[in-house]
Amino acid sequence: MRSFAFALLVLTGIAVVGVPSAEEPAATATAGGRTALIMRLNDAIGPATSHFLTKGIRRAAEDGHSLVIIEMDTPGGLDASTRDIIKEILASPVPVVTYVSPNGARAASAGLYILYASHVAAMAPATNTGSATPVSIGGQPEPAPPIDRKDDKDDAREAKPEKAEPETDPPPVPGSAMERKVINDSVAYIRSLAELRGRNADWAEKAVREGVNLQASAALRQNVIDVLATDVADLLAKIDGRKLKLGANDLTLATRNLELVRQETDWRTELLSVITNPTVAYGLLLIGLYGLLLEGYNPGAVLPGVTGAICLLLGLFALQVLPVNYAGLALMGLGVLLVIAEAFVPSFGTLGLGGLIAFVIGSIILFDTDVPGFKVAIPLIAGIAVAGGLILVGIVWIFSRARRRPVVTGAEQIVGSIGEADENFSGRGRVRLGSEYWNAISRVPVRAGQKVRVVSMDGLLLNIEPLPENAQG
Repeated sequence: MRSFAFALLVLTGIAVVGVPSAEEPAATATAGGRTALIMRLNDAIGPATSHFLTKGIRRAAEDGHSLVIIEMDTPGGLDASTRDIIKEILASPVPVVTYVSPNGARAASAGLYILYASHVAAMAPATNTGSATPVSIGGQPEPAPPIDRKDDKDDAREAKPEKAEPETDPPPVPGSAMERKVINDSVAYIRSLAELRGRNADWAEKAVREGVNLQASAALRQNVIDVLATDVADLLAKIDGRKLKLGANDLTLATRNLELVRQETDWRTELLSVITNPTVAYGLLLIGLYGLLLEGYNPGAVLPGVTGAICLLLGLFALQVLPVNYAGLALMGLGVLLVIAEAFVPSFGTLGLGGLIAFVIGSIILFDTDVPGFKVAIPLIAGIAVAGGLILVGIVWIFSRARRRPVVTGAEQIVGSIGEADENFSGRGRVRLGSEYWNAISRVPVRAGQKVRVVSMDGLLLNIEPLPENAQG
């Protein structure tokens, strides 16, 4: 039995290890023949698009494709995701062509960095690129002073009257120290990419510092891109025979009539794209918090707890890969705790109002970026804030009504109530209150059937006084 298990294990290992090694040469020979892998980037650049493109570039190398084409139309995206894509392009053994298309598309902000990093940069007519100034939680920084070069004399002349301080002093931009660090880092990064690919580094710097743009034809004239093509077939025809550097080697492209293999997004990329949408991640976080809260209020309900736990974990995973401001996350958590505390502490709405304010502020600053497509919609936050405010007002109103309502249970309800003596007694005896019999004491004699009022209560012993005869009912 052991020998059979060992043989089965060996055969399984041979099947797992040996089959790929037998297939790799055949795949390389076929794919290396005449195929190009084409992928579409038609959204803001984030974790999902980064996963899709990096996986596709690796697949192109593994399957032996001779070219990778990225069709791009993007408003920009996250810095971390952009750098992951660029690292994959720079390390790729297969040439990568970035093609801004279709007509009317753009490669803005982070898209310009990817365009510059590619082995071949191409654009379709009526497209544009540029606006690469980094943005952050405070919005887009004010443009830095123009680059001081000979061809910018007019800009320099206009800037002279505004210079009231020596040139060595930093420009008076709000948060200028941090913004200069971010901009200088971006400038150095894009200039290094431009120098690597032999493209216009000076214009790239202006795109970062001043947010300038270029249309496709002007980009071609100014050596920002390499090719202007109407479609993919035209692109392949125009780059055929083009020489480029691929690592340390020189390569001549042979792209005419390449067979195109389109890479479609898989279910993992689609799922990642959905849950890393900031609005969806925010909603998952809320569902998770309130699901666990309902489970805490109703132990054993199960469904709210299970749903809340799953949504909370998915939301936390999304927050892990998104640019999160943890102060905002902490404010949201504090807000939820204060709203919960309002139900147990008689603060007349103070805790609830403070919690609502903390929750709204935390929601606004939750995502530490101003990149298009990576912020929670303000109307959604406003709607949640209004709903929370209405719930808070309802809770305060219910509590205030309950406070004004007369007591119907306990000692407070018994003291002052009217009962009836069950027997004649002087000192200690028994009285009836409603349908209950109580032991009672009285300083004066009491007759059976006489009405009595409860003056005080000592444990289960009532202190009573008889009512006057004219009050007998």
